[in-house]
Amino acid sequence: MTIENFNFKGHKALVRVDFNVPLDENGNITDDTRIRGALPTLKKILNDGGALIIMSHMGKPKGKVNPKLSLKQIVPAVSKALGVPVEFAPDAAEAFDAAKALMPGQVLLIENLRFHPEEEGKPVGIDKADPAYDAAKKEMKERQKVFAKTLASYADVYVNDAFGTAHRKHASTAVVADYFDKDHKMLGYLMEKEVTAVDNILSDIKRPFTAIMGGSKVSTKIGIIENLMDKVDNLILCGGMTYTFAKAMGGNVGNSICELDKLDLALDIMRKAKEKGVNLVLGTDCVAADAFSNDAHTQVCSVMDIPEGWEGLDAGPETRKLFAETIKPSKTILWNGPAGVFEFDNFTAGSRAIADAIVEATANGAFSLVGGGDSVACINKFGLADKVSYVSTGGGALLEAIEGKVLPGIAAIKG
Repeated sequence: MTIENFNFKGHKALVRVDFNVPLDENGNITDDTRIRGALPTLKKILNDGGALIIMSHMGKPKGKVNPKLSLKQIVPAVSKALGVPVEFAPDAAEAFDAAKALMPGQVLLIENLRFHPEEEGKPVGIDKADPAYDAAKKEMKERQKVFAKTLASYADVYVNDAFGTAHRKHASTAVVADYFDKDHKMLGYLMEKEVTAVDNILSDIKRPFTAIMGGSKVSTKIGIIENLMDKVDNLILCGGMTYTFAKAMGGNVGNSICELDKLDLALDIMRKAKEKGVNLVLGTDCVAADAFSNDAHTQVCSVMDIPEGWEGLDAGPETRKLFAETIKPSKTILWNGPAGVFEFDNFTAGSRAIADAIVEATANGAFSLVGGGDSVACINKFGLADKVSYVSTGGGALLEAIEGKVLPGIAAIKG
């Protein structure tokens, strides 16, 4: 069943969205991309004459109630975006009566799912090494099913529009789907678009294919780096992982972030790229700072020779040029992770150079997919989101999909 050909009139729809939006210290939303992304799905249900029960997580409360992560804070923003009042259920497991009372066109947002340990289905307060862990895990899985069944009881249709959590086998993303037949569970518009965008990257590759991987650690990206080796023509590795590679090649990286236990891994990646004929592009110079601060003193230096007491916080001018020259002729582009500490305005130049080159390539006919939290924040900061082919709301989910893994949230609906 697809959302487009389902008529929600007279139905109550339980919709899993990803409203894990960033908040400032006063609880104000600083980036509403994820809310805007879910609007086509939510409005389709309301416009058809359906009632809407919205569920999401926020942050990592680890199964405990945390007022700072309450979805109550976003009720005004969701109400404004939808153009209708939004009611709030303060406990995800106790929303049956509120859901039952909903009339067509009405909306209920239920509290942060992760206030319940059953959502993630992991035992709380017990170490994996504990002999009792397996029994605790089994018990939690049973509790997860009960929680999922409770959520399912609120509605007669289930829609998953949360690509950002599709790689998790959580109660609300995968298990709940078991309680709906195939004609009453479906992907939302956003999920459908995400799946299509990933298919474009993996199945319909136009060459040259360039992937840009940023971020602080090689270790968190190793799976996708190795998977991309068999697909890409160019692989740009930037951000904090630059300095692990520089150190592995015998460089002095000063106080820069560096995984000393991953130096062999960095050399192995370089060797594999050479074997597979992949053009591995690493930074050659950087903007180094004498403190982790926007107002720090800076100097441009080789990534192989950063003075003690200084740390690389952005790509240098030669590196920016090198990245841009690699990206511009590309016909398929994947960008995940910035080239520097873009949150500081004085260290955005590397990420900006990447973004500008992607925009130029896209204008010349390339398919460009930008994904992962920081890359999305980056492209939005530069005001260029509408100049690339697709901006993904998923971080880990996008990476796992590109690694070729089956995502539980999609499998639960598609089978």
